[in-house]
Amino acid sequence: MKDTGSIVHLLDDISILMEVNGDNPFRVRAYRKAAQVIQSTTEDIAALVKNKTLTTLNGIGPGIADTITEFCESGESKILNELRKKFPDGILEMLKVSGLGPAKVRILFDKLDIKTIDELQKACEKHQLQNLEGFGKKSEENILQGIFIRRRAQEHHLYPDAFSSANQIVSFIHTITGVKDCEYVGSLRRRKEIIGDIDILVCSSEKERPAILQSILDHLKSEKILAHGDTKISCILENGIQCDIRIVNEKEYPFALQYFTGSKEHNIELRSRANSFGLTLNEYGFSEFDKNKQKHKIPDCKDEKAIYVSLGLKYIPPELREGNGEIHAAEKSLPILVEEKDLKGAFHCHTTSSDGLNTLEEMSAEAQKLGWEFIGFADHSQSAVYAGGLSVQKVLSQIDFIDRLNAKKDENGKKLRRFKGVECDILPDGSLDYPDSLLKKLDYVVVSIHGKFKMTESEATNRIITALKNPYASILGHPTGRLLLERDGYPVNLREVIHAAADLGKSIEINAHPSRLDLDWRWVRYAKEKGVPICINPDAHSIRGLHDITYGVGIARKGWLEPKDVVNTWTIGTITSFFKKHKK
Repeated sequence: MKDTGSIVHLLDDISILMEVNGDNPFRVRAYRKAAQVIQSTTEDIAALVKNKTLTTLNGIGPGIADTITEFCESGESKILNELRKKFPDGILEMLKVSGLGPAKVRILFDKLDIKTIDELQKACEKHQLQNLEGFGKKSEENILQGIFIRRRAQEHHLYPDAFSSANQIVSFIHTITGVKDCEYVGSLRRRKEIIGDIDILVCSSEKERPAILQSILDHLKSEKILAHGDTKISCILENGIQCDIRIVNEKEYPFALQYFTGSKEHNIELRSRANSFGLTLNEYGFSEFDKNKQKHKIPDCKDEKAIYVSLGLKYIPPELREGNGEIHAAEKSLPILVEEKDLKGAFHCHTTSSDGLNTLEEMSAEAQKLGWEFIGFADHSQSAVYAGGLSVQKVLSQIDFIDRLNAKKDENGKKLRRFKGVECDILPDGSLDYPDSLLKKLDYVVVSIHGKFKMTESEATNRIITALKNPYASILGHPTGRLLLERDGYPVNLREVIHAAADLGKSIEINAHPSRLDLDWRWVRYAKEKGVPICINPDAHSIRGLHDITYGVGIARKGWLEPKDVVNTWTIGTITSFFKKHKK
């Protein structure tokens, strides 16, 4: 059975290729409308297909119902296959370039045999479009710009990059006269690790709307404006991220805030729950929906929280809205999620002793500015020659230095506990990079893989579990070694690793570095369920890097973590006991 997204994609592709083919406009619109119906319905599509009742959905006729059924049952569509024989797949991508409609794409295909965006770009650069009817020099320039924008808009972006841009825009919008509220929404508000684009929601009266939109346009004058109308602005920011800004009235705002935050899966479940209350729910508000014609009072929601309360639920924080059982849990209770203010310090911090940019004293001073009670230092081990890994003697010297610092009274009168640690390489056979005689002198040991990534899943899993079995191993660092948007992690069986950590009483880190965010939040919740304590570590190589811990908090919240689940929130005494327990 195909999922809803696949069905919508199928119907959209059919409608697009039909239009390129010059088919009956009414038929084209029927498929386009059907895609919208499938995307928005709360009905169980699988059940409708099985029971041959798709036509009960308004906008799904017998012919389209047969197309959907065929696709769900066989994974194929005769209509789409026939259309694809006429037009290559690249045609669909070309239609996503701004300024190109079906008619123009058909001309490019018929006259110049252009089938892909790459071929289109080359044709424009060679000025081959200028002599075609309906095209010209300006058309070529616009198409090239459209290709450029399309490629940049297609790119994914790290959360911090999108957050920084969105935060600046939201801060500016809050200064505009007439703005009652403003918030970024979508995957950014849910604190996903990778962001596609930025969505921002603005609340104002309809009277103030034109002036507000103009102020925003003036502010964005240095960016590429894709479109703007009475209620929305779309633009490409200078960093290449597409940003869509919507403006709604005060009554709609709570509902739009909830709706555009998503996720799609979460919203489908919430709308279905609203139906069970005799209501419909969308971005504009509640309305009556009752097949039995009974009257229901329409809830008056002044804020987003009231929407959930109206449906008999606890308020669900945005980070949890991923369709992973949060609505069922909210019927009774939800975890009180960890916040950055709950953290008392962090481990896995590097200094100039290895590849850090700041000294141990400078990192300590910044930790105190952050209000931390402790900081743990974990410079690289000796095998990491490329990162200035510490020799055994240098580790012993650092241990002595930290002991002397801890014995002193800090100048500002605030006592900071410095934990003695190291980031010890896990060697290919699972052994550690230092002898036990040295490791036992440390407060804790972060064990990580930094080399020989080409392993089978079994090899990687056994390598990590062997390392965790060392009595002096305390925390597993960046468990998969992934670098977001750069490389995938090694093929490790995280379920087995989490089970091992639970059995051995070891911790796994959420590496808060923006390019890692590893352990992935999808596994964090499983680790919590198995009782594995989580460390949120910035993997800081500088003073600024200490602040990255905020991104790790976002991942912890997405993983349903409460303060008690996070080692960083514990007292120094509890942490010390936890680390000592391993050595026994």
